Amino acid sequence: MELRPLGRTGVQVSKLCLGAMMFGDWGTKDHDESIRIIHRALDAGINFIDTADVYSDGESEEIVGKALAGGRRDDVVLATKVDMPMGDDPNKRGLSRRWIIREVENSLRRLNTDWIDLYQIHRPEPGTDIDETLGALSDLVHQGKVRYIGHSTFSASMIVEAQWTADRRGRERFRCEQPTYSILTRATENEVLPACLRYGLGVISYSPLAGGWLSGRYSKGGEVQGPTSAARQRLANRFDLSLPENQHKLEATERLAQLADDAGISLIELAIAFVLRHPAVTAAIIGPRTMEHLESQLPAADVVLSDDLLDRIDEIVKPGVTINPADNGWTSPALDPAARRR
Repeated sequence: MELRPLGRTGVQVSKLCLGAMMFGDWGTKDHDESIRIIHRALDAGINFIDTADVYSDGESEEIVGKALAGGRRDDVVLATKVDMPMGDDPNKRGLSRRWIIREVENSLRRLNTDWIDLYQIHRPEPGTDIDETLGALSDLVHQGKVRYIGHSTFSASMIVEAQWTADRRGRERFRCEQPTYSILTRATENEVLPACLRYGLGVISYSPLAGGWLSGRYSKGGEVQGPTSAARQRLANRFDLSLPENQHKLEATERLAQLADDAGISLIELAIAFVLRHPAVTAAIIGPRTMEHLESQLPAADVVLSDDLLDRIDEIVKPGVTINPADNGWTSPALDPAARRR
């Protein structure tokens, strides 16, 4: 599988990154089956795995740690995240120095490793000074527990602020952004992806299948299945077909499926190959729950979409447009009514 540079780190990663959110209680509960899926991905040439502490309350990290035991760890670029709640205690979450320094030790233990290649903050935390977070992360890099640091769902202005803060305060700088990006979720094309190019950040985009919408599961002619995993059920507003935005997604999906069929490829291959064509994107995160899911997604690494096909995709979903804003991954608290009204 083709390897690409992870920003300007000098590290080479596979163009498909194995997302581990579906391993554990949120998806595939059988650890042995999850490990088989991970090993199949590695055997297919994937050398990049992304997980998070919050996935199945740490269980995903434990499964990944088991899968990489026995000599496989050294050949894998391993990424995980911190920020989401890991209990009812309000201090067992967020991006404070107190929590980051504590939680990285928990992730290292669950992953059964001495170092994390890419340690990412899972979501922006406007109430925490970015210098507080960067200071803690920089210490982890200097201690050798973390190689590089990244963020997820940052706006362009947040990316710039973080880069300036690192420069002015002498901190380690973020080397990677993880945005949501798919044919149905294109808002990141406006400013985020250009900002990543400007600052030399790697981009590992998640949800290239738009949470399953571009897997072929949804169609007007058949019975529409809602989200089947616990993780997806938490995001009901992205799947509720009574919402006009999701009806528009369904219409776009129908047209995209026909476009893929005309091109002689699957809708899944069309969707993942689309993400991989953007010059800012390093890798697309695939998140299989079953071996069948993995096998259907691996061929996308060899698909290259023509300019003509990309133009036809743009006619269906315009560049820079996310059909349902709920799919954008993070909504600024500045938009909450309490923040806008006196």
